[in-house]
Amino acid sequence: MNTITLIGMAAAACTTFSFLPQAIKVIKTKQTKDLSLSMYSVFTTGVLLWLTYGLFVKDFPLIIANSITLLFAVTILIMKIRYK
Repeated sequence: MNTITLIGMAAAACTTFSFLPQAIKVIKTKQTKDLSLSMYSVFTTGVLLWLTYGLFVKDFPLIIANSITLLFAVTILIMKIRYK
């Protein structure tokens, strides 16, 4: 594995797992009133597009990171809509 791939994987890990605490908190408390629905909608769309791009260019760090981030973002978005 080359240095550029390692940098990409480290960056992907940081940005991906930064959403984990928020997802856990939302799942536990079901409190979403302070979260922006429009921000999470646009963000989730962006992550889906990054995942699609990663699949087209066959970029492993993009595919893995955006798959996991999409899971977290969709979970938060669904909870935001459900517990509005």
